[in-house]
Amino acid sequence: MFSLRSGYWDETHFGKMGSYYINRTFFFDVHPPLGKMLIGLAGYLSGYDGTFPFQKPGDKYEQHNYIGMRAFCAFLGSCLIPFCYLTVLELSRSLPAAVITATILIFDTGFITISQYILLDPILMFFLMGAVLSMVKYNSYSDRSFTAPWWFWLCLTGVNLAGAMGVKFLLGDLSLSLATLGKHFLARALCLIVLPLVLYTALFAVHFTVLNRSGPGDGFFSSGFQSRLIGNNLHNVSVPEYVAYGSVITLKNLRMAGGYLHSHWHLYPEGVGARQQQVTAYLHKDLNNLWIIRKHNLNRDPSFPVEFVKHGDIIHLEHKETSKNLHSHQHEAPLTRKHFQVTGYGINGSGDSNDFWRIEVVGRKDGKRIKVLRSQIRLIHLATTCILGSTGKTLPKWGWEQVEVTCTPYQKETPNTLWNIEDHINSRLPNISLDVLKPSFPEILLESHIVMIRGNSGLKPKENEVTSKPWHWPINYQGLRFSGVNETDYRVYLLGNPVIWWMSLIAIVLYLTMIIFISVAVKRGVQLTAEHKELARVLLHGGGRIILGWFLHYFPFFMMGRVLYFHHYFPAMLFSIMLTGITWDVFLKFCVWFFSTSIQARKIYDYGIAVLVVLSMYSFYLFHPLSYGMTGPLASDPSSSMAGLKWLETWEF
Repeated sequence: MFSLRSGYWDETHFGKMGSYYINRTFFFDVHPPLGKMLIGLAGYLSGYDGTFPFQKPGDKYEQHNYIGMRAFCAFLGSCLIPFCYLTVLELSRSLPAAVITATILIFDTGFITISQYILLDPILMFFLMGAVLSMVKYNSYSDRSFTAPWWFWLCLTGVNLAGAMGVKFLLGDLSLSLATLGKHFLARALCLIVLPLVLYTALFAVHFTVLNRSGPGDGFFSSGFQSRLIGNNLHNVSVPEYVAYGSVITLKNLRMAGGYLHSHWHLYPEGVGARQQQVTAYLHKDLNNLWIIRKHNLNRDPSFPVEFVKHGDIIHLEHKETSKNLHSHQHEAPLTRKHFQVTGYGINGSGDSNDFWRIEVVGRKDGKRIKVLRSQIRLIHLATTCILGSTGKTLPKWGWEQVEVTCTPYQKETPNTLWNIEDHINSRLPNISLDVLKPSFPEILLESHIVMIRGNSGLKPKENEVTSKPWHWPINYQGLRFSGVNETDYRVYLLGNPVIWWMSLIAIVLYLTMIIFISVAVKRGVQLTAEHKELARVLLHGGGRIILGWFLHYFPFFMMGRVLYFHHYFPAMLFSIMLTGITWDVFLKFCVWFFSTSIQARKIYDYGIAVLVVLSMYSFYLFHPLSYGMTGPLASDPSSSMAGLKWLETWEF
């Protein structure tokens, strides 16, 4: 943590976001803000000034004070050990089971690696395990409802849920009176629903308050959202509120990172639809984004009274710089099949019937005016009934690598086919400050979540980054390279301690086997002693909660369409490690009972725990260079210190 003075893996991502908080610069990320806020706070309190660029992995930190952010993440990662220890101790009432859990977690190379850098994973797992421990402690006071400790652990569960955004379903006790049941329901609703939601919403309030300056995240959000950011071209600007004919406007697409409707003098090349002027979406401010909104009858007389554009009007848009009209026809779009080409056509604003569009405001009735920033509009081509939209696809060099604009025949309302008017110039209309059009807090909260969801679902793997599949994770099939490739590089490789991970997988199978065995024994009327009933209770109730946690944190990934990485399994692995402690402890106790006629029976339990711990420690000794960094020959070289340890061909260290 202290010797590696370069940025590794996603440190360039989350470290940069910590800098943005220190500099109060707005940015976009697919995750809620708490983790990055805490990283930024840790950096600020430890003397980091937010000036390191975090451009790419391997950049030297030099004189920049990065230690505080790493130390903060490492501290939260180290808290996982007592959290898991106390959780297993509470569920099993077995000190050896808790010690086994803590020991194998201490000696796991994967958790050491992922906890010593500036990452969200240790922060997420801290709140996750905090919520699990709090809930377990709260349940232990079920016979002392509404006492001070009962309220404390219930509230702490809610606080941790707000941090981790976990969900917990509780079943009731049918013996309770209706009044008492109502009190329990209200207490749980208050602490497990209302409190987490209030805290979660408060985090975003702080997030929006701190990040009040324009930055690289502006373009992901709507024009109204951007108007609240200091330094953005829409901040403190005065424009006419309603759009009228003759107004000069810009149209911004509402898809994530959507561009402005744009045209220029360049034509589509031969073989790409009609050889007419290109129309694209451009991500930056430019004079070629300006359009004049005209009535379909081409009346340009400035002496006519001002007429506002209304929902349902037939219009045409004239490109201000080239005097070409926005035009579509039944030629195929450049990149997207079954979509129509959109071009600039005509001379000095005069063209043909393919230049006419019907303007519609989402959720409005005929006759309603079009409002700057706030109105979401669709432009429907009158001749073909297709809808103007941006596909998000990048055009080749002939299109200046701008974004494709098409007219889609599909009528479904999507962000790709929605636009809002951002810039608005009309000397005949009074200006108002955009402050009155700024979205409210609930609106920007909702928008930020919509953008996060779209961004998450659209994540693509980084260049040269190894993705993985969920079935890879429990078997430790493939690690993740944090830094370095060649033997001259300082290499850090995220890989779980093989003995611990494979042992945890075996423990899941062993747990299910014992559950089946006990269920069959009970069905057949086998009489269990009080001690064996207690062991069965620990397996069914304690182990059952743990394996449910493992299932809920692992199996949803099989249904996800987004890109996945090895580190996504680590929250589930925490539950797997806790299950290993409980399962191994109970299994050895059953072995002692089975061999109870032998004088050496007790030694089976002691030796079993000792073997487990020694194997974990020895495996850590072999693989610890993966966590703390290594140089020299790769593992495939016989002279390497890691020679012979590449047990799977898919490991790359």
